[in-house]
Amino acid sequence: MEIILALCLGVTLSAASGFRLFLPPLAMSLASLFGDLQLSSGFEWLGTYPAVIALGIATIVEILAYYVPVVDNLLDTIEIPTAVAIGTILTAANLGDINPVLQWGLAAIAGGGTAGIIETFTAMTRAASTGMTGGTGNFLVATIEALSSGVLSILALTLPFLAAALVISLLIMALTKLPRLIASRRRKQTRANDTHLN
Repeated sequence: MEIILALCLGVTLSAASGFRLFLPPLAMSLASLFGDLQLSSGFEWLGTYPAVIALGIATIVEILAYYVPVVDNLLDTIEIPTAVAIGTILTAANLGDINPVLQWGLAAIAGGGTAGIIETFTAMTRAASTGMTGGTGNFLVATIEALSSGVLSILALTLPFLAAALVISLLIMALTKLPRLIASRRRKQTRANDTHLN
C-alpha cells in the first residue's frame, strides 16, 4: 500500500511538471522542509533552504517566460525531454528505500512517461493556439497550465489517490487528442511548404 501511495504522489507531481517544470519540485521541497514529506534516500537535499530558494527562483522565471511571445514556443521544445527527466526524479524521490532497479524503472515509466505525455500535449496545444490566434491566445494557455500545475501539486501532497485518478483522466484525454493535434500541425506545415514552393 505504501508503494502505491508513493506512486500516486510521484505520478501526480510528474504530471504537474508536464505543465510547469519547477513548481512541483518546489512544492515537494517545501513539504519536505516542513516535515510533511519523507523523501527517498539520496534526495534529502531537496528538503533544504538552498533547494527551496533555487526552485522558487526557477519557478518564477519559468512562469513569467511563458507569457513572452515566441519564448513560450521555444521553451516547449526544450522542456519535453526535461519534463521526462524531472518526472522520473520526482517519482524516484517518493518511492522510498526500495530496490534501485525497481525504483528507477517505475520512476522512468510512470513518472517520466506521465510528464512527457502531458508536456507534449501542452506543447501541441500551444502550437495550435499560436497557429489559430497568432500567439495572442497563448496568454490564456499559459495561465491554465500554471494553475493546473499548482492545483495538481497541492492535490498530490494532500489527496494523492484522488490526484492520481485525475491524472489518469488527463492522460486519457491527452492520448486521445494528441494524434489529432499532431496531424493538424503536419497538415499546416505541408500547406506552408507547398505555398512556399509555389
